[in-house]
Amino acid sequence: MLELLADPQAWLSLVTLTVLEIVLGIDNLVFIAVLVGKLPPHQQPLARRLGIGVALGTRLLLLASIAWIAGLTHPAFVLFDHPVSWRDLVLILGGLFLIYKATHEIHGSLEGEEGEHSAKVSAAFTAVVIQIGILDIVFSLDSVITAVGMSDHLSIMIAAVVLAMIVMLAAAGPVSGFVDRHPTVKMLALSFLLLIGTALVADGFGFHIPKGYIYAAMGFSVMVEALNLLARRRRVKPIELRQPYSNEPPAGA
Repeated sequence: MLELLADPQAWLSLVTLTVLEIVLGIDNLVFIAVLVGKLPPHQQPLARRLGIGVALGTRLLLLASIAWIAGLTHPAFVLFDHPVSWRDLVLILGGLFLIYKATHEIHGSLEGEEGEHSAKVSAAFTAVVIQIGILDIVFSLDSVITAVGMSDHLSIMIAAVVLAMIVMLAAAGPVSGFVDRHPTVKMLALSFLLLIGTALVADGFGFHIPKGYIYAAMGFSVMVEALNLLARRRRVKPIELRQPYSNEPPAGA
């Protein structure tokens, strides 16, 4: 352990892997923000902490069983002349779940069904945490496989995952609040989940889409939406300035 602390290469590996884990955790953070936004405000912080805690626990458990993770990449059966591993199956099922969930949420937002379900929201806490846990398995699988490929030292992998989870925990509240306050941003986040779900299904069937392309598309969309929000804010300010400061009648009226 002391040798690792004195090795600059180990520190470089830790920083690189931590950044990668944070980037790979963005989709998880978006999913948590969307789901937690359906809960009452007083339940949202606990749901975020539980969701990220489950993500951390899942990643650490998977890291502790590296040999089993390696076995998941071996073909388990053949489907339409394509060898399918257990990892592929997890990615396909997780991707289909993401596509279903994002489509359902988009439909609810467009049709205005959220108000109809407001009375049932208080009972949805357990369901939200379970859904977060299910998707954590899918997101954790890719994250852990990346960690295993980036480093040979288990201690570095665990440290990188823990540091990434601390950053995600700090960012979860502001991200969730921002998404909840801006309906167009929420729709953009749901579109990201559709994109990620499609990429997971494609990856499961052997059509690998480089993550760089996905994150570049997401980054460009975020930049366009940021410009839209800025333009909208500048249009609102002149209207506020033209409004009278008081409704009291002038003196002597």
